[in-house]
Amino acid sequence: MPQTPTLVAMFDSSSFNRNLYQSKEESCSALYFQDNNLLSGSLEALIQHLVPNVDYYPDRTYIFTFLLSSRLFIHPFELMAKVCHVCVEQQRLNEPGTEKNQVRKIAPKILQLLAEWTETFPYDFRDERMMRNLKDTINRITNGDEMYRKNVQQITQNLIRKLAALSQYEELIAKINAQSTDRMTVLKTKPQSIQRDIISVCSDPYTVAQQLTHIELERLSYIGPEEFVQAFVQKDPLENNESCYSDRKKTRNLEAYVEWFNRLSYLVASEICMPVKKKHRARIIEFFIDVARECFNIGNFNSLMAIISGMNMSPVSRLKKTWAKVKTAKFDILEHQMDPSSNFYNYRTALRGAAQRSLTAHSNREKIVIPFCSLLIKDIYFLNEGCTSRLPNGHVNFEKFWELAKQVGEFMAWKQVECPFEKDRKIIHYILTTPIFSEDALYLASYESESPENHIEKDRWKTLRSALLGRS
Repeated sequence: MPQTPTLVAMFDSSSFNRNLYQSKEESCSALYFQDNNLLSGSLEALIQHLVPNVDYYPDRTYIFTFLLSSRLFIHPFELMAKVCHVCVEQQRLNEPGTEKNQVRKIAPKILQLLAEWTETFPYDFRDERMMRNLKDTINRITNGDEMYRKNVQQITQNLIRKLAALSQYEELIAKINAQSTDRMTVLKTKPQSIQRDIISVCSDPYTVAQQLTHIELERLSYIGPEEFVQAFVQKDPLENNESCYSDRKKTRNLEAYVEWFNRLSYLVASEICMPVKKKHRARIIEFFIDVARECFNIGNFNSLMAIISGMNMSPVSRLKKTWAKVKTAKFDILEHQMDPSSNFYNYRTALRGAAQRSLTAHSNREKIVIPFCSLLIKDIYFLNEGCTSRLPNGHVNFEKFWELAKQVGEFMAWKQVECPFEKDRKIIHYILTTPIFSEDALYLASYESESPENHIEKDRWKTLRSALLGRS
């Protein structure tokens, strides 16, 4: 069975291959090529192009691009059934007189395709219909031939292991979320239990940045590439079955990652607004500036942006007396790097630099690229919205999907980097579970730290004291 090349090698954007040699019957009008680039085709022809035969195996970038984007038009389990049907029909595997030699020429290639599918899109197989179709395809292609038993076992065992790891991860996230409580509630019931702050847990900003990178890379590793597409699934105008779209929108790991960004922002704001003395608040701000700067150096742009977002929240930014005690030069540089103007031009330049460093890296430390996730999602959203998925002649607009696959593929390479830093479970546990303030509680803590400056703030302070503390 041929070895599957590493995803990193495949998704290296400098070698992303959209040149496809026309083979089988694909020079016909069902697929449209220009300078050997596949630009469009009917869905049926694209499925044909996915299926290997004795003389042909699809380019790996095509496999990824089609499996990623086809879910906008057809369920993965339906696609699997069609792939099986095409295999059987074109190789006449369902005819009694089919020679074993014929089967043995094609079976390894089909198994290789299934290995790539289960390796790159394992979450498709959480659907029982998908697992049934996978088993059916394997049985019909190998016809129970003992020669392929080891390959089949390898495919199924790897898949089961990946799905088990995902279930464990999701249980862990649910457990962490259940432990995470509102800081105001804890303050009222057990004030002594949250006397600690981040600096008392770890006074070294570099170590905190490294632990944030641990959290980021772990959470990134569980996001399936298809989640970026499924986030924007809409009704295909050429499909009549409306109900099938509801269960295609499986994006829980992507959503959990966005929730992590929000938690980190609120944690930063909570830590700053909590201390009574402005000197201590200023120290916390400077600490997080150093954490953010180290995140930038590491290539952890998601944590960097979350920290900046937390410090720019109104309850924090209004603390003028506190900010007066902060040396803000380093913070100004970071804000400049993540400035949203000109479509985040400065950030995109820094991201390109980190991506380039990653490609030539000699160590995992240099390979780290953790993009600002919300902007990546936004980019993919606008790519999806800005180009039609169907051309006027009914063809699938494959040129659009090459671009989509390039963006998601780059992310796939980044998410596979192993974190090179030593793990500190105590710091990670604090970051993930320490109680944080809600938005209202942040404002109340802010007003308690530095008095309201105008009538609007005074009225809000009174309302919040009454609602949250039961005081008038």
